[in-house]
Amino acid sequence: MESDVVLLKSMEIVAAAASSSKETWLTYITLVPVVTGVVIASGGEPSFNLFGFIMCVGATAARALKTVVQGILLSSEGEKLNSMNLLLYMAPIAVVLLLPATMYMEENVVGITIAFARQDFGIVWLLILNSSLAYFVNLTNFLVTKHTSALTLQVLGNAKGAVAVVVSILIFKNPVSVTGMAGYTLTVIGVVLYGEVKKRSAIRDNYLT
Repeated sequence: MESDVVLLKSMEIVAAAASSSKETWLTYITLVPVVTGVVIASGGEPSFNLFGFIMCVGATAARALKTVVQGILLSSEGEKLNSMNLLLYMAPIAVVLLLPATMYMEENVVGITIAFARQDFGIVWLLILNSSLAYFVNLTNFLVTKHTSALTLQVLGNAKGAVAVVVSILIFKNPVSVTGMAGYTLTVIGVVLYGEVKKRSAIRDNYLT
């Protein structure tokens, strides 16, 4: 369900936009094509599944809360947290929550991984690479949030989601409808407009100061 990836990001935009940070009215207008495009793409998804949609909504609520809270922590003078410190506190909590869930839902995952590693040690390097990429992705997300806003992070996430959809179509040949492609295109246009508005707003603010 490629459109669910972008749908999740668009709903996070709504949550981030509702946080304490204030944007210009033109910025909020540029969010309309982003969210509208995702709604259109979801409606045209050939493999739409209600259970998957409900799971996406739940995941969106949790991730939106995380994004807004991390934005507050990174921008608060009282907390004095930087991106590295926040990641240092977040990583152990993620391990404590996700490791038991993984052990429960993926039966004998440790034994299977060890067996694969004995057959081909390259899987160990792949796991290390995956962990390293996850580290840099989270660190980059925190840096973007700190120096821009939670809203900007989620808008950029929509662009990433749209690219992921295109890549999945090219590599895995996943079905896509004309309606879905129109929705993705509208979403990308909205992301571009948002970036242009933010750039002009920054130029204006620098001129006034």
